[in-house]
Amino acid sequence: MKHLTMTIIGGGIAGLCTALALQNRGIRAEVFEASPKLEPVGAGLGLGANAMLAFKELGIYDDVVQIGRSLPSFALYDHLGKRISHTQFDPNDTIGSFTIHRANLHELLLSRLDPAQIHLGKRVVKYQAEDFSVSLTFDDGSTHITNYLIVADGIHSVVRQTLLPASVPRYSGYTCWRAVIDNSTLKISQSSETWGPKGRIGLVPLPDNLLYWFICINAKKGDLKHYGVKELSSQFDQYHAPIPQVLAATEDHQLIHNDIIDLKPLSQFAFGRTVLIGDAAHATTPNMGQGACQAIEDAVVLGQCVEKITDTEEAFRLFEKRRLRRTRWIVDTSWRLGKAAQLENGLLIGLRNAALRSLPPSVNNRQLDKIKTVDFLSNTD
Repeated sequence: MKHLTMTIIGGGIAGLCTALALQNRGIRAEVFEASPKLEPVGAGLGLGANAMLAFKELGIYDDVVQIGRSLPSFALYDHLGKRISHTQFDPNDTIGSFTIHRANLHELLLSRLDPAQIHLGKRVVKYQAEDFSVSLTFDDGSTHITNYLIVADGIHSVVRQTLLPASVPRYSGYTCWRAVIDNSTLKISQSSETWGPKGRIGLVPLPDNLLYWFICINAKKGDLKHYGVKELSSQFDQYHAPIPQVLAATEDHQLIHNDIIDLKPLSQFAFGRTVLIGDAAHATTPNMGQGACQAIEDAVVLGQCVEKITDTEEAFRLFEKRRLRRTRWIVDTSWRLGKAAQLENGLLIGLRNAALRSLPPSVNNRQLDKIKTVDFLSNTD
């Protein structure tokens, strides 16, 4: 790689983690980001044990622990506050479930890279693959030629849609509001979700007396984009405490709204000198909290593949082989979980809740173990 160039498009978690993974192996990758500024954005971020293992591989585990918060447990309730299930995480597990503000993680990753390798205001509008290079054209009219391209620019990736025109995002059927608010008065210490007929709400405590919350409501795409705190409070005024109190403590300017979309699983990530990673490859609904986690896994695995194989195109194909099955399982499972969580019919909700209450802990533990089990050294799935 000493005489060849590696480029990453996308300066989010997937792109920056990959730049760090390559840097750890003596490979400098230029990163092109569409945004004109790198400002703290986003809300809370859940990091499963698999992501924490990946941070160990990247050499930043201790730094992440310093700016995050461990989650001792997770509870699921119905809208009246009756508990459906409860998961207690192992207090002796130093890589257990974690939460962090997305902006803080982004800042940490940036601090580990040379600012000169991050190029801002570079939104890709055209991609062209040649025999020995890849050419990019940006919306400012400039161009960039590289030997190898890592595509980490998200679910709306121009490159992916050029390579796979049919790979358009699909709408989940529900839309989402998120916010990070002060928790010093609310004092919420447990991570939880509440599933009810009018929608779903999750509460996640963050460090520094902050609380991340999200709400998902079934709707046609774009129909509820005008909703603010007043409308959300009215929607959830009959839900159990502390949900009404959380909404009362939120202001409209703190809200972030997005329709929930994902990508139907792809059958290919590697295209010669180009490889797709993160949301550009396997965007998932957030129901398993695995979107960012899978992107972080991608970075570690791609770094290992590039280090292991001299032929970079072959390394990209090995990455594809190692990641296709696992990411497909995440996307499919999360999609099904979202459909179950967003039920509105009272009878079906009752049947669902009864079934979840009757599940033995071993069933949930098996899924957690499957998420946690990432063989970064020899995974060939």
